[in-house]
Amino acid sequence: MADKLRAQQQLEALQARYVGTGHADTTKFEWTSNIARDTYSSYVGHPPVLQYLSLGLGQPREKVRAQMIDKMIQPVGKPPEVCWNYPVWRDLS
Repeated sequence: MADKLRAQQQLEALQARYVGTGHADTTKFEWTSNIARDTYSSYVGHPPVLQYLSLGLGQPREKVRAQMIDKMIQPVGKPPEVCWNYPVWRDLS
């Protein structure tokens, strides 16, 4: 029982420390946004990967870097509209 409690406490500590780890109430939109933001930040944070992407796109490295940072604002588009007539878990698309 103590191991289960300790594991739960460690999970809660990780979720409080790192936003992208998710929790039971994380929506699909939030999850995919966190994944995309983590990916873009990894590209920006690793210069060799950024250089590789800029070569493939045929654009200057700083321009690609600025585009990646801009994409972090809304990485997967606008948030879905909330319809209060249906439960939150129901997919309306």
